[in-house]
Amino acid sequence: MFKRITTASLAAILIVPSATMGQTRSRSSRPRPAPKTTSQPVSSVRTAGATRVADQIKAMSLYVYLLGGVNSGIAALDDAARRNEASPQLIQKNQESKVAVKNSIQNFREQLDKLETDFRATPELQPYYIKLAGSAAGAATAEEQAAANNFNGAGRTLVSVINRLTDVLLIMRQ
Repeated sequence: MFKRITTASLAAILIVPSATMGQTRSRSSRPRPAPKTTSQPVSSVRTAGATRVADQIKAMSLYVYLLGGVNSGIAALDDAARRNEASPQLIQKNQESKVAVKNSIQNFREQLDKLETDFRATPELQPYYIKLAGSAAGAATAEEQAAANNFNGAGRTLVSVINRLTDVLLIMRQ
């Protein structure tokens, strides 16, 4: 019987320390450190910037779509005016259309200037500014083309600006 007690005691002594040694992680209820919140403001600023770029793409795409029809009408009325087949009211309306196109392109250039300035001045958006830079210059080229009554060329230049803005969005997605 003494052997059984000794064996049982020895087994208990050997098992108990190994069981307590198996628990290596402390089970205290210490408060965990709060996750860092620096990524959220960067993410929200980047999202806001991407939204502005996307809005610009949408507005310019719609405008280029409409410009195709307006350009056809302007060209047809210019031809009719050269042949003295257009009434003075139509010629006046055509001139107003040309001024409206020029003003619209100027507004796009101003919006792109502001967008570029904001990207350059915002630290979270500066990495994307390099790809965005030149968009306003492209719109300025379209503005010059429109001033020279080359509305078809202005539309093509605006398409290249839209392509640049789309490239910016692709980079911002990553």
